[in-house]
Amino acid sequence: MTLETTTADLVFKALADSTRRLLLDRLREHNGQTLGELCAGLDMARQSATQHLDILERANLVTVVRRGRERLHYLNPAPIHQIQERWISGFDKPRLQAISAIKRQAEEYAMTSEPTSVPSYVYVTYIRASPEQAWRALTDADLTARYWGHANISDWQPGSPWEHQRADGSGVVDVAGHVIRAEPPTRLVITFDDAPDTPREPSVVTFLVEPHLDIVRLTVTHENLANQAMFNGISRGWPAVLANLKSLLETGEALPQAPWEMSPAHT
Repeated sequence: MTLETTTADLVFKALADSTRRLLLDRLREHNGQTLGELCAGLDMARQSATQHLDILERANLVTVVRRGRERLHYLNPAPIHQIQERWISGFDKPRLQAISAIKRQAEEYAMTSEPTSVPSYVYVTYIRASPEQAWRALTDADLTARYWGHANISDWQPGSPWEHQRADGSGVVDVAGHVIRAEPPTRLVITFDDAPDTPREPSVVTFLVEPHLDIVRLTVTHENLANQAMFNGISRGWPAVLANLKSLLETGEALPQAPWEMSPAHT
């Protein structure tokens, strides 16, 4: 049995239970909840919810980010995206996209016009690499240019500026910000301003590198998002960028084609 098969078994087992699907739905509606918040309004004991969340964590469908004494639970879309790519992509995608678009439009018409907060975005991936290799891949201008199409330029000291500069020689900076926290090789926190002419607070990105034997778990948390359009954009962008980073570290080469140039899986 391969690692891919074992991972798929864990995902399908986790999704087979209606209670666990309900927990995922609650995180989809409002990401980054504590155990108490998830249990609120549900006829479920905390111990029971913890057991269900443990199964979701083992399947990598939920990831936990510690904030002080709190444990915040985030929906991780990576395994579901991989299932979509394996069993749906390339078969009947255009028709499924059309049905999805009609359903989403109907749901939008049924929603109230009251504003809702934009959730934080969390993505988790596992890479065969050392923490030092992962850190260098995030902070080395030449390496980021290879898998991101942009060079991330900074001295990576707290308070220093950083730039996300196109690697085509134009010198155009598409994103800029400042380093909030740098703890090589495990944690990097930066502001992320993709619209410097817009009067708004920049979003914040945290890279957390956690080693385990010959692999690392890389968790990317993107917070303080300006609006739903930005959330939708980074939900497509981060999986593509991190897939390219993973390929570069594990094979020595980025993917043959830039994954962010593919049409969205869901429109």
